[in-house]
Amino acid sequence: MTHWGRTVVTGGAGFLGGHLCERLLEQGAEVVCLDNFATGRPGNVEHLFGHPRFRLREADLVRPVEAEGPVDTVFHLASAASPPDYLRLPVETLEAGSLGTRNALALAEEGGARFVLASTSEVYGDPLEYPQRETYWGNVNPVGPRSVYDEAKRYAESLVMAHGRARGADVGIARIFNSYGPRMRADDGRLVPTFVNQALEGRPLTVAGDGQQTRSLCYVDDTVRGLMALGARRGVRGPVNIGSDEELSVISLVGLVASLTGTRSGVVFVERPEDDPRFRRPDIRLARELLGWEPRTRVREGMRRTIDHFVELRNRSGRAVASNP
Repeated sequence: MTHWGRTVVTGGAGFLGGHLCERLLEQGAEVVCLDNFATGRPGNVEHLFGHPRFRLREADLVRPVEAEGPVDTVFHLASAASPPDYLRLPVETLEAGSLGTRNALALAEEGGARFVLASTSEVYGDPLEYPQRETYWGNVNPVGPRSVYDEAKRYAESLVMAHGRARGADVGIARIFNSYGPRMRADDGRLVPTFVNQALEGRPLTVAGDGQQTRSLCYVDDTVRGLMALGARRGVRGPVNIGSDEELSVISLVGLVASLTGTRSGVVFVERPEDDPRFRRPDIRLARELLGWEPRTRVREGMRRTIDHFVELRNRSGRAVASNP
């Protein structure tokens, strides 16, 4: 088992960051969680507040931050990640990828720590290669509305590799594909929480375009295992795709959500957003070879757990789950 020592997680109060903090604590790490709460929430990590090896600090990485002690690993997750968030915070998203990455790298390099960038499948844009391998350079519109996220991550990857080559920093890049699971915000704007909450409320499920575009959904526990596997492999730079190769169309996901929730509320088709990828499926051979990692959770099981989480939240808040005739 890897000895994690003292680990910093930027964006640690976000959906993925909160799960990563939790798993690191289970593995014996001392965790410093940094977040500016632009999109993250203290509620994602409140169950960790009493843990003796956990500390939450409010910090904005556009300014330099101090580790306040030795650091063994830095996981850099700080960024808006859902379309509604990065379209609402375009400049902040670009700064998280540029200034934020620079300051997170400085934090790691100061103590010789391992640095892992949480990049994204969005660096491939609307891909012309199928499935997407790490050697593919992508098909990104640099001036479209989604570019604030796509190009922020592409720049962050370039900066991380430059620090690795020129300064000898121990860096790694994970390209994350469509992660989902419990503790996503209901208003996150991504497919899974949107469809699940529409179904539970008895509202029509809104499908962009004809619904034939595809996604490869990776359950959050598997994504976190992939990030930690890369963090533990010092000297492995990547980039490495971390995602599920279980691809399904958006309209198929609608059918799965309807089946698991029992909703009969139907579907409404809306205009497909600009630069919305037509298909998304990772080639994960490199993750298998370098990290010994592959996803374990099938989409149906992951969706069942996610739906159970949202049902529990709604019941806890005193709202009855919508029933459909």
